[in-house]
This record gives sequence, structure tokens and C-alpha cells, in this order.
Amino acid sequence: MKLTLTLLTALCLLTAFVTAQKEKWQKIFNGKDFTGWTIRGEKVLNDYRIENGEIVGVSKPGSQNTFLCTNKDYSDFILELDVKVDTAMNSGIQIRSHSRPDFKNGRVHGYQIEIDPSARAWSGGIYDEARRGWLADLTKNPAGQKAFNKYGWNKYRIEANGSMLSVSVNGVPTASIRDTVDASGFIALQVHGTKVERPMEVRWRSIRLMEIGR
Repeated sequence: MKLTLTLLTALCLLTAFVTAQKEKWQKIFNGKDFTGWTIRGEKVLNDYRIENGEIVGVSKPGSQNTFLCTNKDYSDFILELDVKVDTAMNSGIQIRSHSRPDFKNGRVHGYQIEIDPSARAWSGGIYDEARRGWLADLTKNPAGQKAFNKYGWNKYRIEANGSMLSVSVNGVPTASIRDTVDASGFIALQVHGTKVERPMEVRWRSIRLMEIGR
């Protein structure tokens, strides 16, 4: 009887923990419209639409980098989402990013998590958009370079906790750094500028976020 009560108590505690974790996840995209999001960029902007609950970013020939940005800033969090991209297209996920009049006339800048289906295979690397460039590429991470499936969906997990930034793609660690330049900022989905003479698409789905320490 005592063993049974102990097991029952442990099961109840485990159930409570799992329930609490589920309750902490937030859907920052409602799947229906762009409430809570703003498109930012310069000159010729790329397009975004919603299809089957997915965000679809569409490139335009001659366009500049375009960003679908959350109106809310986030500091410490875990962000998970699925990505599928045209094999000829570069894209990215901005975190702790900014758009300010006093910085290059409002140009979006900040940490970017790379989406790169090219032969270089740096998907999951960490780039500093419009400022310092690459902070962590995948030249010394061959396992990380093989993680991205350029023909299908890919699961990204991005953790920002204090000065620590960590990324995994399809469960494989791709990049991890300590950096103190940005402690908070918006999240954004990038459609990269292109000169390719055909429309290209990048898709995001299953977007969810858990704020750490909340």
C-alpha cells in the first residue's frame, strides 16, 4: 500500500509538471491573420500571406530584405517553429531584434538564426543582421551542417537565456554563443532580398514560445 501511494504521488507530481509546462507555451501567431505582427523593410518589400495556418513569405525579384516582426519584445525564451524553404532561397529568424530611427533609418538589425539550403549548409548558424555579420557559422560543425533537410520541413529550437544563445535544427545542436549586445527585442521572420527572376517561398508553421522565468 505504501509503495502504491508513493507511485501515485509521483505520477500526480509528474502530471502536474507536464501540465504546467504545456500552459507556459504561447502561440505568438494565431494562424488566421497578422494581428500582433508588423512588416518592416526598405524600398521593394517582399510579400507575406497565410495559407492553411502557415505563414508564407514570398520573394520578389529586385527586392530588399523584408521582415515580419512581432509587435512585442521578448527577452529570455525558448522559441520553436517548423521551416520549409525553396532550395534556392536564403532566409532567417530574427530574435532580440530592433528597428530604430537612429540606426540606418530604421533598418531591422539584431541576432538572426540562419535558414540556408545552399551547399554551404549553415542553417542554424547565428548572424548579426546589419551589424557585425557572422557570430557562429557551421564551418566546424559537420554534424550540424547535415541536420537541415532542404527538401522538407525542419524543426528549429532557439534558446535565449541571459547572454547565452543556443540553436538546434531537427534535434541537432548547430550553434551556441555568449553575447551581451542585445538582451531583448522583437522576433521576426525574414524573406531575403533576391535577384532571382522567379518568386520563391519560405514557410513557417507550429510557432510557439515559452518565456523563461515567467
